[in-house]
Amino acid sequence: MTTTSPTPATGHEAPHRCTIVPPYVLEALASSDEPAVAERARAALERDRAIRSARRSPEAGRGTATGAPTPADQSGEGPSEGAAGEGPKRTIGDAKSSETTPGTTVRAEGGPATGDPAADEAYDGLGDTWQLWWQAYERDSLDGKGMPLLATVHYGTNYDNAFWDGTQMVFGDGDGVIFERFTKSIDVIGHELAHGVTEHTAGLMYSGQSGALNESVSDVFGSLVKQFTLKQDAASADWLVGADLLAPGVKGRALRDMRNPGTAYDDPRLGKDPQPAHMRDYVRTSDDNGGVHINSGIPNRAFVLAATAIGGNAWEVAGAIWYAVLSGDGIRADCDFATFARLTVDAAAAAHGDGSAQQGAVRQAWVEVGVLGMDGTDDADGGAAVPGSADPASETPSGEAHGDVPSADTQVQLRRTGGFAGQVRERQVLIGELPEPLARGWQSLLVEPTLQRIAAVADQPRPDAYCYSVVCQPVDLDVTVAEPHLPESIHQLFERTLDID
Repeated sequence: MTTTSPTPATGHEAPHRCTIVPPYVLEALASSDEPAVAERARAALERDRAIRSARRSPEAGRGTATGAPTPADQSGEGPSEGAAGEGPKRTIGDAKSSETTPGTTVRAEGGPATGDPAADEAYDGLGDTWQLWWQAYERDSLDGKGMPLLATVHYGTNYDNAFWDGTQMVFGDGDGVIFERFTKSIDVIGHELAHGVTEHTAGLMYSGQSGALNESVSDVFGSLVKQFTLKQDAASADWLVGADLLAPGVKGRALRDMRNPGTAYDDPRLGKDPQPAHMRDYVRTSDDNGGVHINSGIPNRAFVLAATAIGGNAWEVAGAIWYAVLSGDGIRADCDFATFARLTVDAAAAAHGDGSAQQGAVRQAWVEVGVLGMDGTDDADGGAAVPGSADPASETPSGEAHGDVPSADTQVQLRRTGGFAGQVRERQVLIGELPEPLARGWQSLLVEPTLQRIAAVADQPRPDAYCYSVVCQPVDLDVTVAEPHLPESIHQLFERTLDID
């Protein structure tokens, strides 16, 4: 998955989409001395840029290259909603080598196999992903409310990527020289769909450490989809992401190796896998949205270490701990590695007991990758700068409480305007007068410049979108953000505050 726009990931947001092949891989291929390889990589890069630009326009998502609510068929009917947990609601469209989604419907939920490997692999992969989320975590689809699962296959001509655009999956066929068709790897399908879960839960901002966590969470649950489907326990899993994507002749095992980051490939055309496995090798860079695909190797390895130390099926214990953090109230959109690590240690204690073997395994995993010290404190050391990197001293801190926690008598003014009917709702509250979960939510939000960061990278409000204005004098906050740019956790905090009697 990838993006070059540092926009926060949210369940309603338009400006970024998530691709499985990072830009630095395509850039390496674009400089290949093999004309066909270079040409297709350049075409994929250009197509990615064009789609990102299209998705920023108000017309994005209306039968364009960025997707539509459901693939079109002759009846014009899409998948219907049903009772919670009754099963996935899948629709597969065929772009027929065009760059338009959703394409012509070739298979809907319950329909027979098409005989087209790409369409049938996409259908099966969407179903396998739904099964993991429902059976392991009782989550009904990506949004927890039975969201239809949509996919388009045969996108473009030999398109070297697959992506989640915020509403659906899109798969290229690959060039056949470096990459096979992108529906072949079930963990790639699971990875991209996990971005949808993140959008509907923590809404991790897609830059720096929070962006690397966003990527890592998708690698974790993409791998768990594969393990769940193949009935593999943590010890027997290969912990590779995209092992079926690389064509014969490519010197590599996969796109990423979660167990041993930095070793997935070393190929004259692809280059060498740049992922670090420890915080001492953390890469500080302005490329790849602050190295989201690169530095995700660190939390990836932490998960593998925790899962293998705990033993058994990784989705049952380690996966449940990670999911509890992702969907819990304690995580913020700008969460950093150390904060996430401590949240997982706390979640392990909540589920299995303080001092339990499970909690010890999780803590030790983060110690081994250099995120936590032996006493559980932040042990992150520096990190290496790379050419073209941003000055580390100028980077905005993320995740830690870099200011004082707002007191109970801190006053917040919240105002919602816009929407189709133009209704205005407003509430002025003292944090101490709110129910405890809401009070903690506001304190966590206000202690960091999260809203200011979101507003700084958001595009212009779209017609008929709600806009939320927040004023809090003690923290020098006066900001307005459109609903489509808010992580779902913050959106729910605002709505629950406005709903207080």
